Amino acid sequence: MLLLLYLLIALVSTAIIWVGSGWLESSSERLSVYYELPPIIQGAVVVAVGSSFPELTTAVFSTLLHGEFELGVAAIVGSALFNVLVIPALAGLFAKNVLRSNRDLVYKEAQFYLISVAVLLLVFSFAVIYNPVEGVAGSLAGDVTRPLVLLPLGMYGLYVFVQYQDTMDYEAEVAPEDIRVGREWAVLMGALGTILVGVEGLVQTALRFGDFFGTPSFLWGITVVAAGTSVPDAFVSIRAARNGNAITSVANVLGSNIFDLLVCIPAGVLVAGTVAINYSIAAPMMAVLTLATLVVFLMMRTHLLVSRREAWTLLGLYTLFVVWIGVETFGKVDFVPSLPPGT
Repeated sequence: MLLLLYLLIALVSTAIIWVGSGWLESSSERLSVYYELPPIIQGAVVVAVGSSFPELTTAVFSTLLHGEFELGVAAIVGSALFNVLVIPALAGLFAKNVLRSNRDLVYKEAQFYLISVAVLLLVFSFAVIYNPVEGVAGSLAGDVTRPLVLLPLGMYGLYVFVQYQDTMDYEAEVAPEDIRVGREWAVLMGALGTILVGVEGLVQTALRFGDFFGTPSFLWGITVVAAGTSVPDAFVSIRAARNGNAITSVANVLGSNIFDLLVCIPAGVLVAGTVAINYSIAAPMMAVLTLATLVVFLMMRTHLLVSRREAWTLLGLYTLFVVWIGVETFGKVDFVPSLPPGT
């Protein structure tokens, strides 16, 4: 009975996030039209930041309310993998035509995303080198401090500045509609509050699953919570692809992941002050994320599109990742020592 109750809470929490994300998407799109932002900015900054609010909340709630920073990191890394593998695949399968990208996405967004992964891994490396702590079963660990996370936050500031430069020469093709700005901002704020409730439900579910199965919350963070918090990104991208806005669809995925890595994880550190990171876990997970990103990057670079065959390949890779994490956690294989954390 308890397991069914936890599953029900997870489903209800995901539904709440879905509803809040729908409001968030609608209000952010209308505000983008009002402020005459170009499509690449709408996808990579406005919509991406809005749809990444669940991940931001997960990092803050996990750290501040539950003392589970690794749960927050696992959820964000898992969400980034879900975003980069599953969402482009679903968008490609549901798109009216072949999912296409452009050179801005390939040469700017995707490459900046790879830089984001490298910057976050550099921060974790500095934590282990300059603030080492005793890890579990001899694993490498270190304290991530507030000064260290200024580096990724500064990188995100640079990213926003680069995006802002793109708006300098942009001329809106359609004049802004008659939009009630105050009402749209009120809807946006209400959507954020709704998402907060759903995220707390998912975090609680991950902790309860861990207790029920006797496994670290890391497993449920990188799978259940990650998938649940990625629902906004999935629906935003799929809807954009179905409407023929492939550029916005792919830009949302990359922009959301950049925000997740450079802002959401540092946010957990900022609220806690100092948190320990298990480098023996973080490094392999970032390596998997880098590999997944390179696969998608190469697919987008080939004729600047993602074919249906490539979409099914991405779904297969994500399924393989989930199976590997599961068997690793339950001790069936041991490719990565000390995975999961706490064992």
